[in-house]
Amino acid sequence: MTETTEHSLAVLGAGVMGTNIAALATGHGIPVVLVDVNDDVLAAARLTVRQKLKHAQLMGVLPAGRPRGELTTTTALPDAAGATTVIEAVTEVAETKAKVLTEISGLVRPGTLLISNTSCIPIGELAASVPRPAELVGVHFMNPAYLIEMVEVIRSAATSEETLEKVTAVLTALGRKSLVVHDAPGFVINRLLHPLINRAAMLVQEGVAGVEVVDGLLEGCLGHSTGPLRTADLIGIDNLVDSLVVLHERTGDPECAPCDLMLEKVRAGHHGRKTGRGFYDYRKAAE
Repeated sequence: MTETTEHSLAVLGAGVMGTNIAALATGHGIPVVLVDVNDDVLAAARLTVRQKLKHAQLMGVLPAGRPRGELTTTTALPDAAGATTVIEAVTEVAETKAKVLTEISGLVRPGTLLISNTSCIPIGELAASVPRPAELVGVHFMNPAYLIEMVEVIRSAATSEETLEKVTAVLTALGRKSLVVHDAPGFVINRLLHPLINRAAMLVQEGVAGVEVVDGLLEGCLGHSTGPLRTADLIGIDNLVDSLVVLHERTGDPECAPCDLMLEKVRAGHHGRKTGRGFYDYRKAAE
């Protein structure tokens, strides 16, 4: 077994996936430096990570008897420079991710594993932002990362064998299983999932069926554990729209052009679970 003490993580971005990954790592005894540009976001993130750790413990998915890794939060990117692995988990906008990767790659030691948690942007495209593209690899964690064991690893044309070995060791220390795919917009999971969600929303938009009916049919007939529209609320409809735009721009697939209903929900601030409303209303459940 890979010793967790060999690893230290820096997670860049304290949003949904950043806090998920921080909870996963600290729950497996790995110290984490969580970086964001906003102190208020970091204060909320510390609480969120504690809540996710409690949930993970209740679900019995954390190693028994292992001490928690320390969580440090900071707005200073240089505080992440000492980590053995850096995971970029900022918003799904190519320019933002490229800027962050450029900055952090100039701070870390050569040989530091660089991971992008992008859900759709090709890793080869992001590799152009770093001086050592062989050290960059994609790891698409699912949400919630501390519950879903399988992850998608994306290898660009530049990613080295040594980097693949390092990422396998880190994922093993995190208790994750992985499958490696070749680089392409959306990779495998989201090239399949995001157009499905978009089409499900379009069916609601066209009045073919209601939200509960669309989800119920995919759950009951096709065995999906969660319907596409409830999945959208979990991912964040704003994040989905950003990813669909990336896919549409890079593939030209008309199924990836975000439908009007998705765009309306983003404009209204109804992004899903994190805002209390999306395709479903979660406010009553929180009362």
